[in-house]
Amino acid sequence: MCPSPFEGKAFLAPLPSPYGAFMAGRKKSWQEKLEDDKDLPKIVTVEEGGRFGPRWGLKPGDTLVIPAPREVDELMRMVPPGLVVTINEIRDALARRYGTTAACPITTGIFARIAAEATVEAAGEGGEIRNPYWRTLKAGGVINEKYPGGVELQRELLEKEGHKVERRGKKYVVVDYRERLFTF
Repeated sequence: MCPSPFEGKAFLAPLPSPYGAFMAGRKKSWQEKLEDDKDLPKIVTVEEGGRFGPRWGLKPGDTLVIPAPREVDELMRMVPPGLVVTINEIRDALARRYGTTAACPITTGIFARIAAEATVEAAGEGGEIRNPYWRTLKAGGVINEKYPGGVELQRELLEKEGHKVERRGKKYVVVDYRERLFTF
């Protein structure tokens, strides 16, 4: 378990939902979203003219795994201090696990965000930091600005672990990420 890097951070306070007026009943917490497998994982076959395909480098007959949120969380938790992983490595690990051509880039990214938010939510309730989400980067070593705490907190945490982070245009990139990639 990681020591809490969130002590005293303002982003732990709950934010109002932009969907409040449209959602009936209580909104699910991030932790509940993480635990809800939604009948996943699911393996689908790419069909001619279907939803999946050329956009992701897939052709008819290829297979795609749509992972469960907890599977993405499990892989993110494996990354030790000093190393990083990109979402593409997580997708490759999921595809190998299921023997598919690829893993869905959309749901994998969404579930990585859910895992990150659930970690911060649990920390705000006095729980431990079990998912070092700041070690999961976008393609090219780019820090994910949508993760809790934004780019600044992740940059701080990555630099504490010995990574060099540079601003490149509007993005922040872990310069040495290729040399410090975790492999599954």
